Amino acid sequence: MALAMLIPVFLSQYFFDDIHFGFSVALGVLFCSPTDVPGSNKHVFFGILIATFLSFGLTLLFGSVANILWLLLPLLGVFVFLVSYISVFGFRASLISFVGLLAIVLSFIHDYSEVSLLLHGSLIALGGLWYLSLTYLKLQLFPKMQVDQLFSKTIEKTVEYLRIRGELLVNSDNRADLQHKLFELQIEINELHETLREIILASRSNSVTSNRTRRQQLIFTELIDILELAIANPVDYEKFDSVFKKHKEKTEAFQQLVFEIANHLEHISKVIRKEEKLKENTKIPEILKNIDRHIDYYRILVGLPKARKGTLMLLNLKNYQEKQVQNVIAIERVLNNYRKNDEILSVKEANRFITPQDYDFKKLTGNFSFNSPIFKHSLRLAIVVLVGFAIGKSFSMQNPYWILLTIIIIMRPSFGLTKSRSIHRVVGTLIGAAIAAIVILITQNTTVYAIIAVISLPLAFSLVQLNFRNAAVFVTINVIFVYAIFEPNILSVIQFRILDTLIGASLAFASNYVLWPTWQFQNIQEDFIKAIASNQHFLKQVAIFYREKGAVSTTYKLSRKAAFLAIGDLNAAFQRMSQDPKSKQVELSTIYEIVVFNNTFLSSLTALGTFIKNNKTSDVPSEFNIYVENICSNLEQAKQIFGKSVDIKSVNSTNVENAKKVYDAYFENLSQKRDQEIAMGEEHSQATGAKLKETLLVSEQLKWLYKLSEKLIASAKKYSVTV
Repeated sequence: MALAMLIPVFLSQYFFDDIHFGFSVALGVLFCSPTDVPGSNKHVFFGILIATFLSFGLTLLFGSVANILWLLLPLLGVFVFLVSYISVFGFRASLISFVGLLAIVLSFIHDYSEVSLLLHGSLIALGGLWYLSLTYLKLQLFPKMQVDQLFSKTIEKTVEYLRIRGELLVNSDNRADLQHKLFELQIEINELHETLREIILASRSNSVTSNRTRRQQLIFTELIDILELAIANPVDYEKFDSVFKKHKEKTEAFQQLVFEIANHLEHISKVIRKEEKLKENTKIPEILKNIDRHIDYYRILVGLPKARKGTLMLLNLKNYQEKQVQNVIAIERVLNNYRKNDEILSVKEANRFITPQDYDFKKLTGNFSFNSPIFKHSLRLAIVVLVGFAIGKSFSMQNPYWILLTIIIIMRPSFGLTKSRSIHRVVGTLIGAAIAAIVILITQNTTVYAIIAVISLPLAFSLVQLNFRNAAVFVTINVIFVYAIFEPNILSVIQFRILDTLIGASLAFASNYVLWPTWQFQNIQEDFIKAIASNQHFLKQVAIFYREKGAVSTTYKLSRKAAFLAIGDLNAAFQRMSQDPKSKQVELSTIYEIVVFNNTFLSSLTALGTFIKNNKTSDVPSEFNIYVENICSNLEQAKQIFGKSVDIKSVNSTNVENAKKVYDAYFENLSQKRDQEIAMGEEHSQATGAKLKETLLVSEQLKWLYKLSEKLIASAKKYSVTV
């Protein structure tokens, strides 16, 4: 992006001895580049193309009315609203919307007495097409780059997730904070999975499958399974603490295994980035042998039958971690070009897993009300831009468009994000201005200024997503030194830059609090209902799979994907709410309970599904169906409470109590049978042991799911009374 902007500037100066032509082309690059985010080639191409023509049209429109104040003001308000409102169509649309707002604001920067408006607009369009051609060239020359970067980032976030899971095993004092971090990471990983899914599956559905595309899909499948297994960690931490209170070394051995799996995944990420060569991990087999010894010692030390439940808990946990190791080894084999026989999705199936982009016109009309956060944000933004423009004109600011630029960069639909960006923007501007002032006081050499401006540009762009404050530092440095090359009184530029930023940030922050604020507690019940419904559907698919056996169906996979995404959306909504003012965090503790219950429900449900998928299971008893029916009924009741339904039916739990007794009695019978086998020297008989393991895990997960569904009802009632 920096090269695409700098090359036209240097060529313009070199061939025409006039920087203005190159500056216009660079603006075109700046306008279209925000839409160049990971996605299918088709979406990237059309995103940049639409951004190019939008910036061209808006530059012509506002450039032509820039000096006609009576016409400019209404057009400014109307078009800021309309362009901002485009973001109802999703993430890429919101980036195109930002491009349009940027084009409106920066149309005031140009002096059209020196270069004609039509020529300036055409050069902006040329800049967009120039950047589009560079992007296309990059995709042709380096087709693996985008996917490899996404794989590396996804693996790194997964590594972080696994390490926190390992901490949860032994850190009993800080589990709430660790769980909170898991929520944040799950949101990020889900978003990365969605992007990878779009790129890889769209690539498969639009072309003949290449070996590279096949390997990408296999790696992606393993990453999905790794996250699923991590979420499906079947540990009831309180119960684990209680059972192994005097045997801490057992849990520490499992933590060591989780950390080593995470370390090897981190190594794989570096292999994908070409930083290291792939090496076999020799520590993991040793740790697994050590875990086997710990399980044997525990069984001998505590003695059967007292040690049976604890032993089965350790064996189940070991089984899950071994599956995790197998997934990591599978990624290694794919990287080594090992041709697996895993089933690859057909084109029709692949299309079902891609989240469709909804560009229906009804979405515009459906959101055109004060019930829509995007509508309120667009209206709020239009008003604040007009106020900022009026302040800049009234007080004859040196560069009043800086106020507007600060407003459109900072303002977001949610209060919390606007607040944090306001603080980071102001702090970053102050730091950048201080650094620039020190350099200017030391030297007045314009060559030094040019070098600093060139270096700061790519740094600013590369940090926007990673650290907004630091990005603001380098943006400020770049802007000041670009002005310093042409403007003799640069210290006044620094002064106005700080003042304009403070005004813009203050307006953005205040408006989000005063003008139709969107507080998360007002809409979060919709996320509750969506999460509960997705868990309910996933439970039904797990039950069908348990009864019918065989291969995992596409419907099962789709329901699992929907549940993961819905829980991710719920976690994100809670994160936004925690950033709202304290007075607007209504029933935060109750909402946190509901979020935790939904996450735990999905974790337990995934554990059940993963066990059924990876083990040969027996016939399904009728008690299983009783549990599933009652859990689904409880979830339905919770949905009705959140939806404020007038006809809420309670659930009779008598059948569940009977089912519990039957499961417990069956487990005790199997335990006695196993004791008799051991007494008769049949320690290696696997049939009874496998049934014991299945009965314990399935019954424990069903009991836990039912208990969670009851807790959801109780929390829903408590929430509905106060809100």
